[in-house]
Amino acid sequence: MKLKRIKEIKGKITLKSGLHIGAGDTEMKIGGTDNPVIKHPHTQEPFIPGSSLKGKVRSLLEMKSGLMVKTDGKPLTASDIKNCTEEEKMIGEKILKLFGTSGADDEGREKLGPTRVSFADAFLNTEWKTTAEENQWLLTEVKAENSINRIKGTAENPRFIERVPSDTVFDFCIALKKMEEDKNLEDFLIEGLKLLQMDALGGSGSRGYGKIAFEFDDAEIQKKFDESTPL
Repeated sequence: MKLKRIKEIKGKITLKSGLHIGAGDTEMKIGGTDNPVIKHPHTQEPFIPGSSLKGKVRSLLEMKSGLMVKTDGKPLTASDIKNCTEEEKMIGEKILKLFGTSGADDEGREKLGPTRVSFADAFLNTEWKTTAEENQWLLTEVKAENSINRIKGTAENPRFIERVPSDTVFDFCIALKKMEEDKNLEDFLIEGLKLLQMDALGGSGSRGYGKIAFEFDDAEIQKKFDESTPL
C-alpha cells in the first residue's frame, strides 16, 4: 500500500437557508437562546465543523448504499460487509476506505488501510466577512419556533433557535489521500458531496434549515460535481 499524493479539494459553501449546528451548551443564559450555534472560542464567529461535513456525507453514502439496515443505524464497519454480495462489499469498502473504520477493527484497518479523506473546519470566507463588517450584517440570527395545539389553534412550547443566516459564505478544504491501488474514490466522494447539497446540513433539515451549495476552485472538479447524478 503506497501513498501517491494528497489532493486538496477547496472551494466555498454558501448557505441557501439558515444553518443550525449546535454548540452543545448546557447552560441557559438570561436573554440567551435555547440552542446556540457553534462558534470559535476566540472570535465568536460561527463555523462549520469538519466533523459535521464528514459525518453527514458518510451517512448519506451509507443510506444510498442500502447497507444502513445491516448496521442498526451505527457507522458501517468491516465486519458488517463480510456476508454481503460482491457489489455491496465493493461499495462498503469504498465507504470504509474514505471515512475509516472502527479503532477496534484491526482486521478492517489492516485490509483497507488508513482513512483517505479528512475535512477541515470551514470558517467564514474573508471577502464575505469584510462585506458583512462593512454592512454591519449580523453573523447569527434567532428564530422563534413553537408547536400548535391542533384543537385550540394556539401556539405552545415556544423555543428560540440560533442560526447562521442564509447567504453566508464559508471556505472549505477536503484532503484526499490517493493510494496506488485506489480507484474512483474521488468520484465517490463527489457523489457524497452532491448528496449533501441535495439534502441538508446540521439540525432541523426537515424544517428547511441547512440547505447549502458547493462551489469548487478547481474547474474540473466543479464539472464533475455539476454532472454527478448519485440518485
